[in-house]
Amino acid sequence: MTAGPSGPEENKGQPGLVSAALSGLCPRCGARTLFEGPAQLAETCSVCGLDILSLERGGRFVGILTMLLALVLILAALTTDEWLRPPLWATFLFWGPVTVGSVVFALRFWKTMWVYHQYEESQQP
Repeated sequence: MTAGPSGPEENKGQPGLVSAALSGLCPRCGARTLFEGPAQLAETCSVCGLDILSLERGGRFVGILTMLLALVLILAALTTDEWLRPPLWATFLFWGPVTVGSVVFALRFWKTMWVYHQYEESQQP
């Protein structure tokens, strides 16, 4: 007995969202063509021709995600400063890369999640 279109046979071997976000994998062909820049979606997949920008309709919520992440990072930085009292140079040396990395990862994860969701919705009969 074979599984239906949404069964385990079709999803077998598919990457998880975290690995797809980190690698920038296309939802259709799995090539590393989802992003043009660190957090900028490509217009189309150069391998299979999937129109990626037409799938990305959740862009207006990215600002809310970024503000929530900024709030968490600010609270973490203030708590760390209160408990450890590091010198100013150490604070900048640590929180600068942590902030940039966190924002880029969160944006990539959100956009990948949204594009994969929209792609799956568009494939439904």
